[in-house]
Parts: sequence; structure tokens; C-alpha cells
Amino acid sequence: MPYLPIEEHGVIGDMHTAALVGVNGEIDWLCFPRFDSPSVFAAILDHKKGGSFKIAPVDPHVKNRQLYHPDTNVLITRFLSPHGVGEIVDFMPVDSSPEQTHRHLLVRRVNVVRGSVWFRMDCAPAFNYARTPHTVTLHKGGGASFHTDELSLGLATSVPLRRRGGSVYADFTLDAGQSASFALQRVEDDEGAGPLLTDEEYSALHRKTVAYWRNWLSHCTYRGRWQEMVRRSALALKLLTYEPTGAIVAAPTTSLPEAIGFGRNWDYRYTWIRDASFTLYALLRIGFTSEAAHFMDWVQKRCAELEKDGSLQIMYGIDGRHRLTEETLDHLEGYRKSKPVRIGNGAYDQLQLDIYGELMDSVYLFDRGGTQISYDLWTNVRRLMNWLCEHWERPDEGLWEVRGGRQHFTYSKVMSWVAFERAIRIAELRGLPSDLEKWRGARDRIYEEVLEQGWDAERKTFVQCYGGTALDASNLLLPVVRFLGPRDPRVLGTLDATLHDLVSDSLVYRYNPELAAHDGLEGSEGTFSICTFWLVESLVRADRLDDARLVLEKMFTYANHLGLYAEQIGPSGEALGNFPQAFTHLALITAAFNLDRALDRSRRRQGLVPNN
Repeated sequence: MPYLPIEEHGVIGDMHTAALVGVNGEIDWLCFPRFDSPSVFAAILDHKKGGSFKIAPVDPHVKNRQLYHPDTNVLITRFLSPHGVGEIVDFMPVDSSPEQTHRHLLVRRVNVVRGSVWFRMDCAPAFNYARTPHTVTLHKGGGASFHTDELSLGLATSVPLRRRGGSVYADFTLDAGQSASFALQRVEDDEGAGPLLTDEEYSALHRKTVAYWRNWLSHCTYRGRWQEMVRRSALALKLLTYEPTGAIVAAPTTSLPEAIGFGRNWDYRYTWIRDASFTLYALLRIGFTSEAAHFMDWVQKRCAELEKDGSLQIMYGIDGRHRLTEETLDHLEGYRKSKPVRIGNGAYDQLQLDIYGELMDSVYLFDRGGTQISYDLWTNVRRLMNWLCEHWERPDEGLWEVRGGRQHFTYSKVMSWVAFERAIRIAELRGLPSDLEKWRGARDRIYEEVLEQGWDAERKTFVQCYGGTALDASNLLLPVVRFLGPRDPRVLGTLDATLHDLVSDSLVYRYNPELAAHDGLEGSEGTFSICTFWLVESLVRADRLDDARLVLEKMFTYANHLGLYAEQIGPSGEALGNFPQAFTHLALITAAFNLDRALDRSRRRQGLVPNN
């Protein structure tokens, strides 16, 4: 296959950008120098035009293996051949410098640990999503550079290179104990390929990078049953953090399809307000308070940039920019010919009422966690709540950003209730100036409306839209956000209906496209990974701990070989959608934490462990 399966990738990065590295030794996705910059390598979206950086044995009879250096984001890709064993160590050194001075270095170290291995290296960048031509220069001192008017990259190496069109390649053989290094970095036109990495310099960079990730992970306070999965999720989330602002991208990729051959392809290299409460909760639960504070700082700045009418966008650029104009790149064929390839995201100006609940829940969590919110933030919160008082009754595009017309989504109304409920709590706890009478009135009207219009009395379940019959997995969150108690008959009825209608071998579909509100798109999709973790949470709250544990353990078998998840899981267990997805890993952390805590409580009740 010209396209490696999505799940057969690892990810490396420097908290400014990230690269996907296949088990075949190919980097087929890298935007440079930021997550949302135009791509330099995008073969995952067009294997002919997209560009890639591949290092692999020439021998076709090779077994590929991949792992992370323990407790780090340093990736090791191994090749087991009849003639020897080789490996590539891939990483991007972490640098806290400002964006304009950050080194943005990609290091690839090829080692042979047994026998002798003949390698082929191909470096074929395709700048600006393969739209901007470039020139190539081979340098006498070694290495090569690639030039465009906007960006120039240097490939520094001691391995002799040859030029082929707009790419360079090399064939080289290494015996046991030998190695070769490649360093890709930004250069000026007259800089050549950049400095070569000596063995000592490589070792120093490697040690420093490993030490950084291990020191960071040492702050994780989770000591439960699923440490390996939780810690890998934490490392993935840190990797998806844009260090200069604290924003976390939903995923580092664009247009990896939710269904092969259809148009369900989106750009996820932005930050959603919706993720705020999930992010704060997950990070605080496992001890990453500084990351939570950094992300909250990004959120507060967006609250100071409200629209003229006092509303909030659903998503922003990692630097806080508002306009995320969507366009299609028709010259790229898409992953496995799944067009269109999109950059930008046209949903940025949708009306999604649920974001106000997620925002206020995050503000409440942050305030309750010991860092009292500022008066300036509260002033903007009051503006938001007063805007919501006037607009919560409107239909919207909902949590799933449908493009088939606005509806009265039950989850959107519930989260509007959450927004008022949390704002009232903060105001009363802190004695802050507020419009409590107006907020209480809106809160109570929403509550009664949801119970009347979002509830199907015949089927005994909450439904996706007022007056509809289709279910929606987002309604599993009603007890999580404390709209109803975890064992309320309406909650248990919704859980049972969801298990019947939307669950396949523990995996959860977010809705049935044939029955749900028209989402404006063709084709079906895979199961939604975050919804499966929501199912775990719902089962925990219903005190069905054995069921919850089985669902969680089964879900772990759908992770890739490195413990990473894409957005969705296909009918054969394949990864679908953008990869790796932050939202899924946030939900994994929360589900594992809460189930672990519930199991410990259950054991204490049974007298199996000391009650201390």
C-alpha cells in the first residue's frame, strides 16, 4: 500500500510542531515551524506529491518495530533483517525559547546494533502543502539545503548525498556499532546545511531531551492500575501543547479521514474552547497544575477578546487568532484518495451553545483548585452569561459541528444549564457582583425544558434533539456534569438505550447518521473513541464497575503499538481521523482515574484493603 495505516505511526515534537514517523522509517507529516504552518512533508495526504523524509533498510525482508525511549517522547524505530538489526532514534530537542529564536531541530540517528545493514535515505520536502517549488543545493562540506522565498531548510549529515530533482538521497552501509546522524533545521540562504552533529553533540542533545521528558513526567501523581496508558496519554498531551501560549491542538494533523473515500476530513490543528473543562480536569487530576494554569491563561485571553455582541468563538488558532478560513487543496489526492484535503476550519464561526458550559466548568474547576479567578475574567464571564441569557433558546450546530442545519440539541441545552449553574456557584462562593436573579431564571427554565423536550418518555432515554428519536453519546455526560444524579432513572435509562443502540463490542458511535439530525455529510464513520471513555465514566457512576473495567480494558486493545489513539476506530479496528487526538487522551486519563478510584472504594467497602 502506498499509504501506511494511520495507526502505524509514532509522533515526535518540540511543543511548537510535531512529526508523524511511520514504522517503515518514513516521516510523512511535518508542518514547520508550527503546528499550523504549511506542511513540509505531507506524503500521508498524497504519497506522490506530499513530500517525505524516509530512512529504511534496502532489504525488503525486514520486520519493523517501534517503541518510545521509556517515559519520553523520543521514538525508536527498529528494523530486524536477515543481515542485521538497525534502528532510527527520532526526536526534536525541546527548547523554551520564544518562537522567533527557537531552533526547531529534527534529529534522526541511524544505528546498527547487530550484523550489517544497507540503508537508503530519501529526503524530499514539498513546501507549502506541495504548492511552492524549491531549489536544492549540495554543499561541499556535506549536507544539502532546500530553499523557497518563505522558508529554507538544511539537512546536515556526514553521509554523502546525491541530488534527484527536488530531493536528495543516499545509500550507506553501517556495521554493528556504527551510526550516522541527520539533522534537519531552519537555515538562512547563505548558511549552508547547518552544523553537523558530532557524536558528542548528538549524545548531549539526546541526554538533554530524555532528561526533559522524564523530569516532566515525574510530576505525574497518578499511581493507579493503568499507569502506562495514563502516562503515555500525558506525554502525548504535552507534545500537543504549543509552548508559547499554552494552547493544546486537537491533533497535529489535517484531513485524515473519518471514513475512507468520503468528505469527513477536517483540520484539527487548532484549539477548541470545548476542550477547556476536559483539559483542566484531566491535568489537575494527575498533578500537572502548571500546564493547567498555562492553558487557563490562554482561555482567559480569549475571554478578553469576545465578539462585539459578547459571544465567544468555538475555536481559535494556537496563537489566539480568530479567523480560520477553510479552503480545499484540490491538487492533493488525500489519504487513500479520501478527498478533499482541507486547511482551516469553517466551523470556527458556528453557533455552538455547549461551549459556554465547558468554559464555565473550567473556570469553576480552576477557581476551586485554589487559584482564584481575576476580576477582569469575571467581568468577561458576566458578559458571556448575559449574552447566553438572550440566546440559549436558539438552535445551534451542536457539539459535533454538523453542517446540515441548526437543531435544538439536548446536549447544547444541558451545557447551557451548566454555564449558569457554575457561574451562580462562583458568584455565591466568592461574593462577586452578578445578575443572579436573571441567571437563576435561565438555569431553571433550561432544566425543565430539557426534561420535557429532550426526554423520550416511551423509550425512557434522552435523545439527540428536541422531538427527535435518535440517540447521542454526548448524553452519557449528563451525570458527569451533575445535571442529574448518576442513578437517576432517566440517567440509567439513557445508559441502557445507548448500550443497545450505539455500542458495538464496547466501542461507541457518537450517533447513527441515518437516524440522527442530518449532519450535511455523506457516508458513515467509525466509533468515536472519546465516547467509549464516556461510557466507562457512565458505567462507573452507575456502580457497574466490572462492566466499566471490561470496556476500558477492551478499549486499550484498540490503541496502537505505542498507546496512541486517533479520533475514531474503524470496523476492523483500524484508526480513522486525525492522529493522535488530544480529546481522546484527555478522556482516557479521566476515565482511568475515576474508575481506579471507584475500584479502590469498592475494595475498601468489602474490607479487602485497609480503610485509610
